[in-house]
Amino acid sequence: MIEVQSIDHLVLTVADVEATCAFYGRVLGMRAVSFGEGRRALAFGRQKINLHPHGREFEPKAKRPVPGSADLCLVTATPAAEILAHLAACGVAVEEGPVRRTGARGPIESVYLRDPDGNLVELGRYLG
Repeated sequence: MIEVQSIDHLVLTVADVEATCAFYGRVLGMRAVSFGEGRRALAFGRQKINLHPHGREFEPKAKRPVPGSADLCLVTATPAAEILAHLAACGVAVEEGPVRRTGARGPIESVYLRDPDGNLVELGRYLG
């Protein structure tokens, strides 16, 4: 049996790589990095989100890669009130929250927003 330990990276197909880098950097503090032959990613902690430009995806790729089809949950240590204040200061609308949800390790309090492509981004803080 294969023992999966963690996620190293995931891929978002985006309409505009630079706009995505700017958004995730300004709003979520991620670092835009370059690698390989002109590829771009968003780095945070020990993970990254590789960015594929729509219509020019790198192989291999998802069967039907389209911008706005992702739904991700990012873990944060920031309390919901601070998240809401920061999003308001950045001019980013809150889709929902704060609400209680269940994360991989237990109860979380989440705030939802959308990135420039319409991907749903959940910011979850573990409770207790």
